[in-house]
Amino acid sequence: MKQRRGMSYRKRVEEINRIYDHYAKTGLSNREIWRRYIYPVYAISERTFYNIMNATAGLENPVVASDMPSLFDLLPEDENEKSELR
Repeated sequence: MKQRRGMSYRKRVEEINRIYDHYAKTGLSNREIWRRYIYPVYAISERTFYNIMNATAGLENPVVASDMPSLFDLLPEDENEKSELR
């Protein structure tokens, strides 16, 4: 089941991404950007910061679980096909 994200989450992701893009151009490391500019404002952990940075790549085209291959994709769906395998 796909987890839906609200507008406040998207707004926070956009703001954090904007801050990151601004300071990444100056040559600061990700940890320094998080420590100096992200954590004091949003009080999120470094791991959450990286998860949010990852989320920005998937906001337009999120991967839905039904799109991902499953182990059961190769199993036959008809009863006739099942009996042929036995």
